[in-house]
Amino acid sequence: MAAASKAAKLRIKRALRGAGRPRKENVERFPGGKIKPFETEKENKSVVIEARKRIHGANMNVESEFAGYTLGRIFLDGKITEEQRQAGDEYAEAIARYHRLVGIPFPSARAQSLFSIKGHDGEVSDDLASRARKATNKMMELQRVLFDCEDGPQVRSTIHNVTVMDLDHLRGMPDQMMLWLKRGLNALKVHKELAKS
Repeated sequence: MAAASKAAKLRIKRALRGAGRPRKENVERFPGGKIKPFETEKENKSVVIEARKRIHGANMNVESEFAGYTLGRIFLDGKITEEQRQAGDEYAEAIARYHRLVGIPFPSARAQSLFSIKGHDGEVSDDLASRARKATNKMMELQRVLFDCEDGPQVRSTIHNVTVMDLDHLRGMPDQMMLWLKRGLNALKVHKELAKS
């Protein structure tokens, strides 16, 4: 009898205290009680903006989409032009497409879930093989453009580390590395313009 009364006391105590986390106040909800996504999106954005201010300083435009990655922050610092940033973004996109289609894990641990890395299944369709071949050719073509620059290996390494690996410490790179970065971005920009014509 004593055990039953103890359990009853605990139930009453929990009911009075309220189980679980307290409900969020002043948020819009669906009729079922779920918080509308807009509220959580706004909350997430405010957390990200505060973290960017803390890490990168309040003098940067932390609300800009470019503040989220190293090349974008270098652009916001005024060290590269809009065209150079676009060339770097397109290079990173081509490398990411190559890794996704070929099935090789992306090289940057910051850009992936380490617990869900896997290659393609055994059966590969002709369409996937064709897209993978095109992505591989594009990646090799862009690598060739970077290696053809003066100081090619250093240019390619700098471009790769800034745009693909997204190494944040390179935001304060020395002048020589900035020269290699600009040289590679300019070469990618010229290559893109030649491919269009």
